[in-house]
Amino acid sequence: MTVFHFFNCAILTFGPHAVYYSATPLSEYDTLGTSIKAALVYLGTALVKLVCLATFLKVSENDSFDPYQELLKALIGFVDVAGLYFALTQLTHRNIAQNHKFQAVGLGWAFADSVLHRLAPLWVGARGLEFTWDYILQGIEANANLVFSISLAALGSLIWLRKNKPKTLIPIIYACAVIVATMPSITSYLRRGLGWHFPKVVGFELFTSLVMAFISCQLFAACQKPSA
Repeated sequence: MTVFHFFNCAILTFGPHAVYYSATPLSEYDTLGTSIKAALVYLGTALVKLVCLATFLKVSENDSFDPYQELLKALIGFVDVAGLYFALTQLTHRNIAQNHKFQAVGLGWAFADSVLHRLAPLWVGARGLEFTWDYILQGIEANANLVFSISLAALGSLIWLRKNKPKTLIPIIYACAVIVATMPSITSYLRRGLGWHFPKVVGFELFTSLVMAFISCQLFAACQKPSA
């Protein structure tokens, strides 16, 4: 039963990444190499973030919300944005369209995040004797993170790769990118500042990810239209 629970949670956590790759044109255009490169860039940015967090943040004795510490975390979190910029603009990619490139980068980014932050807790905890919903919720949270990563990659693609954007959409694109990039700090405030329980936070993440995906899709479609 414990092994069955572990495999269920693992499939829920990592399965959607494989489904997304095979169910979209990414598999037809052989963008796996782009996703792997993006995953390696994520690991590099995660190492930089870890060093920055260890250098500038103090160890808190309790789990209370500290605005100063959370602001520092949010600023350090923008290392991810720099990493996405490098993955989208500096890496050599196959001759693929822009809409396939950002999806491949976002997919590799989200998969590396799930492996780095969720594989070990799953292996240690989901095989325990006592059933818990926490690892199922972590799997759902990984799905929301997949949507967030692809949305942020889409917005970054519009910011850095799309030159002839409608000027009226530029502030909206930047605002949405900031919201997605600071989502970890937002959820930390909901959990520590407002005392939300984990299921409620995951529900918020899932709902917000779908909203941001819809907005990002509409913005990308609007920027693809030829200007009058």
